[in-house]
Amino acid sequence: MGLREDYLVRAQAHGGLVRAFAIDATGVVSELRRVHNTEPAVTAALGRLATGALLFGSMLKEPEHVVSVRVLGDGPAGTLLATATGRGEVRGLVTHAHTGIEQVKENGKLNVSGVVGSNGRLTVARHLGIRHPYVGVVELVSGEIGEDLAHYLRSSEQTPSAVGLGVFVHRDGNVMAAGGYIVQLLPGVTERTAAEIDEAIRALPHPTSMLRGGDTPELVLSRIFGDDVEVLERRPVRFHCPCSKGRVERALMLLGESELRAIHEKDRAAGFTEVTCEFCTARYELSSAELLVLIAATSASRVA
Repeated sequence: MGLREDYLVRAQAHGGLVRAFAIDATGVVSELRRVHNTEPAVTAALGRLATGALLFGSMLKEPEHVVSVRVLGDGPAGTLLATATGRGEVRGLVTHAHTGIEQVKENGKLNVSGVVGSNGRLTVARHLGIRHPYVGVVELVSGEIGEDLAHYLRSSEQTPSAVGLGVFVHRDGNVMAAGGYIVQLLPGVTERTAAEIDEAIRALPHPTSMLRGGDTPELVLSRIFGDDVEVLERRPVRFHCPCSKGRVERALMLLGESELRAIHEKDRAAGFTEVTCEFCTARYELSSAELLVLIAATSASRVA
């Protein structure tokens, strides 16, 4: 398989009464797998969540707006989190990259629900540049991620939606395909049209089967709507973490003066403090002198 481009398309059908989104995120999920060294089923779970977050991100109005999708199930993977921007950037993390459970179910599919768990919560937070984000929470329905996101859209946002997400992982652990789609019915869609769309979606091959067969995001939507689909936007997507030493310093200051002093004392012998970004595993070193500057700044801000 040659190099492929990661991108999503935003489209409409049936005169604007149906919104549709499709994505190829193979490279994004490959990078997530590399960064976090995830086992296959966790790769699929985190990859589906990141892909879904990118699709949710394409619904944001501004490039700098952010959507965070968090899954906390009762499975051994712990918390899974993906955050995406309106410009098509995503990052993600998982508590436990290796779970020690069977990676493949009896039907040959990766055991995503096994590592995620079928009981728990899915939380979606949209950060739109105002003081408080818009937050919606639903219970997990399966732990398969796609079904849970569809449940969220129907229950929390009252938008009938079909969500198809997939990650195909080779036996050597490499990601061979990742992507999916969201189709949303808006007010005014007739029951006949809704039934036709539902039938077309049910007849679709698995998302990764289509991508591995050479389908582009546009072709995936054409399988559903035929010629009655209008692509409104084509947007590249990528893995990107905006962490920096400055962000790390600001985060440390939020810990408070007493906690910073405890860190300084603990790392005094080493002469530096190391902080690792949970999203991208980048490491940042702060010297004892730099940490003392942060302590002084935190103390001054507290007094002020």
